[in-house]
Amino acid sequence: MAYWEIKNVAVRGVTGTVPNHPVKSAELPFFTKEEADTFDATVGIKNRYIASDNVCASDLCFDAAERLIAGLGWEKETIDILLFASVTGDYKTPPTSAILQDRLGLPSTTFVLDIPMGCCGCIYGINVAGNMLTAGTAKRAIVLVGDTAMRMGNPKDKSRGPLFGDSGTALALEYDTTAEDIIIDFNTMGAGYQALMTPHGGYRHPVTQESFVEEDFGNGIIRAPKDALINGMDVFSFAITKPPISVKKILEKKGLDKDKDIDFFLIHQANKLIVDRLVKKLKLPVEKVPYNLQKFGNLGGASILMLMVSEIAEELSSRPLTLLCSSFGLGLTWGTMVLKTKQMLVVPLNKM
Repeated sequence: MAYWEIKNVAVRGVTGTVPNHPVKSAELPFFTKEEADTFDATVGIKNRYIASDNVCASDLCFDAAERLIAGLGWEKETIDILLFASVTGDYKTPPTSAILQDRLGLPSTTFVLDIPMGCCGCIYGINVAGNMLTAGTAKRAIVLVGDTAMRMGNPKDKSRGPLFGDSGTALALEYDTTAEDIIIDFNTMGAGYQALMTPHGGYRHPVTQESFVEEDFGNGIIRAPKDALINGMDVFSFAITKPPISVKKILEKKGLDKDKDIDFFLIHQANKLIVDRLVKKLKLPVEKVPYNLQKFGNLGGASILMLMVSEIAEELSSRPLTLLCSSFGLGLTWGTMVLKTKQMLVVPLNKM
């Protein structure tokens, strides 16, 4: 397994931003009232925030970054690293992180990088930034994670459309020799990549007229090759089998007791069926597993950071915590992270 122990890196703060446009399941055009009620009860997603066409993930992340940097009182000249974890960048080229460096007014010496790893984006971002900070050559990093995932799919696709919400989040990391190690385990199963993908639009299958031809697959699944797809059964099987193995390995390797040593388990909020199954399979104490699916839907890579902002802000702000984070998604990839935090700044959620 790909395993990291990142030393000398502390989390200083976190925040999140969502569009000021909440949409309940009953308001989605392809649901009847009865179908929406059933969806809310089984999948657990009752509300999601959807960005307007002129708002990108970078705009939501920009707002989050500005508020977090101001809250921390960091001079922008002291920020050495800016990462943007998203699958909905502004353009194919250039990297959106470079555009954000300019928008945020960061120095030209800032190292920038886009990380298009989907639902594992948060853990990938912390791993990359953490490994760059650990030697002390760079001192401060901002990790931005966000997507406008709703517009990636077909608005008629009942299998995908109700699941996602849009958001942007920001996390601040800093070199600190007194910080506890950040432990990360990563895994990849590229053979399963077709379970979560957008078939047309890249250079393997450029956009053609065929890309816009919709097909009705039955059961309310309507999409064209340009639209992102989810093979629900394959994703469900992957999510309830691979991530639990990683969680168990990291607990065993570090000698951690899930009942005594972990304050919260932050599990990627894919849907309630998956999270509930993981909780049951791993025999996790339910009082330590926060949910925010009902508020935001599946936020992709921003899911874990938004759990911090919306569900455990008071605890993060007032005392040290040991968090176990589990993400899984595009690739197919999955990762587990043990993160020990000191008291940190949690800037309240903003709606823009």
